Amino acid sequence: MMKGQAFNPYLPSWEYIPDGEPHVFDGRVYVYGSHDRFNGSGFCVNDYVTWSAPAGDLSDWRYEGVIYKKSDDPNYRDRGSMYAPDVCLAPDGKYYLYYAFAPGVTRKSWAIRCAVSDSPKGLFKYHGEVDLFPWSKEYLPFDPAVYAEGGRVWLYYGSAMFFPVLGVSKSKVKGGAVVELDPRDMLTVLAPPKQTVPVTGGGVGEHGFFEASSMRKIGEKYYFVYSSVLGHELCYALGDAPDGPFRFGGTVVSNGDVGLHERHTGPKNASNYTGNTHGGMLTIGDDHYIFYHRHTNRSCFSRQACAEKIEIAADGSIKQAEVTSCGLNGGPLKGQGEYEARIACNLTSRKGGRFHKKPFGKDAKGCHPYFTQSGGDREGRGDQYIANFTDGATAGFKYFAIGSLKRIGVTLSGNASGEMIVTEKDGAAAAKIPVSPTAGKKTFYGNYTGKGGVQPLFVTFRGKGTIEQFTKIILE
Repeated sequence: MMKGQAFNPYLPSWEYIPDGEPHVFDGRVYVYGSHDRFNGSGFCVNDYVTWSAPAGDLSDWRYEGVIYKKSDDPNYRDRGSMYAPDVCLAPDGKYYLYYAFAPGVTRKSWAIRCAVSDSPKGLFKYHGEVDLFPWSKEYLPFDPAVYAEGGRVWLYYGSAMFFPVLGVSKSKVKGGAVVELDPRDMLTVLAPPKQTVPVTGGGVGEHGFFEASSMRKIGEKYYFVYSSVLGHELCYALGDAPDGPFRFGGTVVSNGDVGLHERHTGPKNASNYTGNTHGGMLTIGDDHYIFYHRHTNRSCFSRQACAEKIEIAADGSIKQAEVTSCGLNGGPLKGQGEYEARIACNLTSRKGGRFHKKPFGKDAKGCHPYFTQSGGDREGRGDQYIANFTDGATAGFKYFAIGSLKRIGVTLSGNASGEMIVTEKDGAAAAKIPVSPTAGKKTFYGNYTGKGGVQPLFVTFRGKGTIEQFTKIILE
């Protein structure tokens, strides 16, 4: 039973955890991921932390603190980042954390290392390195996933990145890989790698393997989840054994809903600003979820954790999930109350969206809105908002169960003058909210004239000037 409502992103506004891998240990869901820094200059620059929630209440997340520091790796030497970890409960009853480490520009500097703990919430202690070097030109040691079953352990990894300076050429990179590890030490590779999903060919079409390996078993099927070469999506492949062979299934989620609707065919006309993504599947009872991340602060270096419920058919196939504001809630949000604008699951400008390959500033006309916060990176005192909301910008909130709604308010600041027009799924105006320049935060209201029921609410600004901070949407 939920104690409260669950939103996307599901962690506090000041927390930046991409690459989330959820696991149930001792009745709690633990999320292990990379740790971005708000307004950071690179990927994954903070130490590993974890959050947990009761398996029966995915609205009640608890900060478990730092579980592993970069300096805990004896090879760190103030260089590099730790990427995309995963954790398993091993046959010896201990918890093993695998992570990618890239401190230098030699091929041997790219490695998958391991730390161990007696508890899923850490602290973890350095354990050793998996020797994948003999095959690292074909399968780059990156983004590990780990799966244990029946006293056996498998490690998944790989990337379609290629680095001529490391002796890794585009023609040699094959895709994702899986190896079996010796459970006696959790480090020794027992046989050469098998391919999971190729970069090209093998029936994957345009959805070839790029990175972000993840493994789950649901029923009698093994689901290999990965990020495709398109970048914005997580795809899946099905197998009958942990090491395959795997057959391509389709897209689980795109952080811009690309491919979900006919109008969303690419980053420019996606429902959101897109970028790389990574995550794993979670099963609790009969409910299944996919975890992924979104991009904030006009950057690919400040990413936040999101999740959506997914449907798995009797044949094992997965229907592509829609990006929403209420992913872990089990249904729509209440159509009454105050909601932070940061839970908008759709965000676009009058020029559409774009793909985050690297940090971008305002374009020449300054039209792209974005999620951001005041000040620097911190733990606590979150104040995330939507910035640079100009003419034609739209923030979409999905979904609300609307009953006796009388009026809709928006809290904002800036020199904007015009209207915030609220539309529902049929595109008709459900509220028109006049706004005027205000130096401080002010709430403006308009009467609700929509159809009610379960609805998305799309808020579009029409007018002059800029809404510098869009902080809340209020349903009364």
